[in-house]
Amino acid sequence: MKKSSSPLNAIWLFLIVSATVVAAYNGNMAALTEASFTAAESAVTLAIGLIGAMALWLGIMKVAEAAGMMRFIARLIRPLMSRLFPEVPVNHPAMSAMVMNMAANALGLGNAATPMGLKAMAELNKLNPNPGTATPAMCLFLAINTSSVTLLPLGVITVRASAGASNPAAIVLPSIIATMVSTAVAIIASKLLARRASPTLTPLKSELETTEADSKTAADETPESELIPPGMIGNIVFGGLIVAFLAAVFYRLSIRGFPYIFSMVFLSNLSNWLLPILICLFLLFGYFRGVKVYEVLTEGAKEGFEIAIRIIPFLVAIFVAIGMFRASGALDILTSIVSPITSLITLPPEALPMALIRPLSGSGSYGLMSEIVKNDPDSFLSFLVSTMQGSTETTFYVMAVYFGSIGIIRTSYTLPAALCADAAGMLASLAICRIMF
Repeated sequence: MKKSSSPLNAIWLFLIVSATVVAAYNGNMAALTEASFTAAESAVTLAIGLIGAMALWLGIMKVAEAAGMMRFIARLIRPLMSRLFPEVPVNHPAMSAMVMNMAANALGLGNAATPMGLKAMAELNKLNPNPGTATPAMCLFLAINTSSVTLLPLGVITVRASAGASNPAAIVLPSIIATMVSTAVAIIASKLLARRASPTLTPLKSELETTEADSKTAADETPESELIPPGMIGNIVFGGLIVAFLAAVFYRLSIRGFPYIFSMVFLSNLSNWLLPILICLFLLFGYFRGVKVYEVLTEGAKEGFEIAIRIIPFLVAIFVAIGMFRASGALDILTSIVSPITSLITLPPEALPMALIRPLSGSGSYGLMSEIVKNDPDSFLSFLVSTMQGSTETTFYVMAVYFGSIGIIRTSYTLPAALCADAAGMLASLAICRIMF
């Protein structure tokens, strides 16, 4: 049967060619050329910068997996995840890796979410009967990721606080509502598109193969005989350090006063606490379970380096296309074309570039949001773009990184489902901001 190509092929080529045509009319060819080289350099710089974070978090994930934390997490969320991903065995490492990725995204921990998401994709690819083609589970997972399940948009709150907004965390509730809408649309769209695409997609696993997959998963985990729990001295030392940390938290809160935990400053600084706590939690869990944490972490970190190198070609392709499209002035033309339609839904013209840039460029949308917030932090426009930034994700970047890490070139219906989620998130942001502001 003939395999259909990814819609990303046509979209990517359209961005390149249309940018060249527009630049020819505008006389921006020099800027277009410079943008292509700058974007390519930025893509490589970003990939290299990801090496450290991915090596660290994939190593930590390896420790958690060896200690049995993944099996514990999988059991907790088995009812929900088995309904969303019925083709993935419930005890497979992909299940717990996907949950940890979603949890990190929900808490606004982007540095931790990406390595966990890449780990989930690598595990899902082990179940892929058609290498190079996205499976239904991959499509759904990517769509959920691009819908950005976010409970605490800490980065946006920090920008609003630094700009002097009277209530920086006011966007938390609208962001939660908007991201719930976009996630629901992502799931519904993925399920509906999966039914239409079912004749051309091979299921991941049949029921008869589940037992075999479970036995393979169990074989991949560290046997209980290789776990060497620490002795009394180790338990006393690290148990004492845990008690000392809890005492330090109590001490800091007593200095500032316990109402401090409800303040905006606390929310702004929360991400600085969450990451170190998560690192210690995973490593201490592994240590007390008897995992050789140093050896296992360094072994898992090697995978992070390999993935970072593997995604460079995909990042270069996406970054160059988007950079040329913006530098040529084609984005401005697209904005002017779409503005009569957006005026019907009362979307401010100043917010339209944000809605268009957000799926294409995370740094671009973040910069635009920051500029709008700093100019007038308490305006409706500032409230709206902050909610948009906090409740949506950079679709093309996520697809390039996640699919590129495992060599997926036929993305099936992932892009349509993700763009539906993006549109739903933007419209929900507008609606809830109109109601609440």
